[in-house]
Amino acid sequence: MSTATVTKAAPAPAAPGRRRISLPVLLLIVAGVLVLTSVVRMVTDAHGITSTGQMSGALRLAVPIGLAGLGGLWAERAGVVNIGLEGMLILGTWFGAWAGYQWGPWVGIVFGVLGGAIGGLLHAIVTVTFNVNHIVSGVALNILALGTTRYLSTFAFEGTDGGTSKQSPPVESLGKFSVPGLSDWLVDLNQKHWFLVSDLAGLLSGLLTDVSPLTLIAVAMVPLSWFVLWRTAFGLRLRSCGENPVAAESLGVNVYKYKYLAVVISGGLAGLGGAFLSLVASNIYLEGQTGGRGYIGLAAMIFGNWMPGGLALGAGLFGYTDSLKLRGGGTNVHALLLLLAILLLIGAVYLVWRKRYVPAAVTAAVSALMFAWYGLTDEVPNQVVTATPYVVTLLVLSLSAQRLRMPKADGMPYRKGQGK
Repeated sequence: MSTATVTKAAPAPAAPGRRRISLPVLLLIVAGVLVLTSVVRMVTDAHGITSTGQMSGALRLAVPIGLAGLGGLWAERAGVVNIGLEGMLILGTWFGAWAGYQWGPWVGIVFGVLGGAIGGLLHAIVTVTFNVNHIVSGVALNILALGTTRYLSTFAFEGTDGGTSKQSPPVESLGKFSVPGLSDWLVDLNQKHWFLVSDLAGLLSGLLTDVSPLTLIAVAMVPLSWFVLWRTAFGLRLRSCGENPVAAESLGVNVYKYKYLAVVISGGLAGLGGAFLSLVASNIYLEGQTGGRGYIGLAAMIFGNWMPGGLALGAGLFGYTDSLKLRGGGTNVHALLLLLAILLLIGAVYLVWRKRYVPAAVTAAVSALMFAWYGLTDEVPNQVVTATPYVVTLLVLSLSAQRLRMPKADGMPYRKGQGK
């Protein structure tokens, strides 16, 4: 009779570049970027980059991106890659506008969530039950959502007051509110253009001026998702399905059930983002109004390292750059060239300190090009302004790629009992 001794393995040393940034360090970095932004604003006189309107627009544009990213986070934490976020957004925009036109905007929100959840259920059936490749299923869902909403629009919207086969009639507004007294005071303070103080006032006033109730609900989804996924037994079981479903099953977790729940919740969050687009951002459904935000939301999730806080920062960054084209885009983006050049120069110095000389040289060369672009021009073309959110998406993903740690079983096929 033999015995086996089980010893606890020593923790493996952290891989280079995988160290997590602590909260104090992250706050220090954010504060430093804000100070540099204020310096650039004063040097360039591009006061629009931290104006109340710019910050308010950034928040409005970040909400659907953030909700789509949260949807991706829920699905991928359970091990299901969700490329179908764009299709779920589309379903949310259509069902939200259709029900909102019929019964009011609050009912539209509920139907928008249900529309996205239906898309999530379809994705779960195909990927979890039938084990179809997750990427293929997501792309197929995006195409299906686009075709389905176009077909439904011909019956639901054609012949109505202001509706066509590609757009809905106008939907009643949810309304907006500002914090009495504080909002006006912050707007006035922002318009004084003082160093740093006015920039902070612009940031805060953008969060407190003309805010939709749905925006508050969307923002609340970030800490709520963190609490559910990281502070409850339900969240622990769900995340275990994305890390090691075989081990989770051996502990009595119904892996199929948690994957289904995660993907349906994922679709519901994306559908809420779609409802925001058709009920708050424009008060109308318009074919193509998602504009690839589902994919940008997926990029925000990856940039945030599959964490709600990082995802929110990524969505805010993409929303900010997207908002630039609405408010003096050419001038504001030109000023941000100087900010980007300074940040790249700081990054090059940091890489030299870390003795990573080749990346440092490349970063310094790009910084020099940015300084030259800023110095030799007075404004950037409109085409560059339009492309800025997508260029930023590629840049942040490429710069943060070495720090990413996706769930171990994300996208991997799973069959019940496969560990036996």
